[in-house]
Amino acid sequence: MSIVEVKQGSLPIILGFPHTGTDVPAEIWSRLNENGQRLADTDWHVDQLYDGLLPGVSTVRATFHRYVIDANRDPAGGSLYPGQNTTALIPETDFDGKAIWRDGEMPTSADTKLRLERFHRPYHEALFDEIQRVRKTHGLAILYDCHSIRSHIPFLFAGKLPDFNIGTNEGTSCSPEIASAVGRIAFAARGYDAVINGRFKGGWTTRHYGKPSSNIHAIQMELTQSSHLATEAPPFDYDEGKAEKLRRHLKDILEIIAQTAIKLGSK
Repeated sequence: MSIVEVKQGSLPIILGFPHTGTDVPAEIWSRLNENGQRLADTDWHVDQLYDGLLPGVSTVRATFHRYVIDANRDPAGGSLYPGQNTTALIPETDFDGKAIWRDGEMPTSADTKLRLERFHRPYHEALFDEIQRVRKTHGLAILYDCHSIRSHIPFLFAGKLPDFNIGTNEGTSCSPEIASAVGRIAFAARGYDAVINGRFKGGWTTRHYGKPSSNIHAIQMELTQSSHLATEAPPFDYDEGKAEKLRRHLKDILEIIAQTAIKLGSK
């Protein structure tokens, strides 16, 4: 099993896909309970959603599932949202707070150490290398971290989540120009709603790599799955009609990021 898939592009933009993978090694799969084996918390079809929208972007995609270990969590185990419900480096529950492991099969500290080395570290080594390559080539790199989640999850948030959830770690992970440009497209998209630094402010990836002073910008986009799936329940099928409508706006977002990159690079 390939741990990470990398496609190098010619633009200063990298798309990260830490949660689209569904590969689970047999020895880990057997420890998941029936609920866990549904893999419900996958970012279903998000790599397909962005495919071909902006020729020349680089992509870095984890092939392993987040229940193996979450590539968008702090390897030291720190919480992204202290005081709020969230899932851990190796999740103990799904997004509804329900157990995903068989009785007596909860991952141990030894499991965490092994999976950090086998899965988490290779993904971030590949992502780091691509960021450095792109920055060396263009003078800057922009990481756009691609995510999706169900629109209603009472365990994590009240009510319905906006369709476009833009995260910049409260404005620290990317330049104001990038955040503003993305926000203009998202807030103007008819039939959708949007928020910047709402419930999701950017995961560990965004917070760790986003260093505008070093010409590395990171922004997270968390989409509601209702915006591009036929249903937010199994079998989580891709809805071509919904997706094509959404893809027009995502294309505009990536194109305006590319235009902003040129402006930032000329400063």
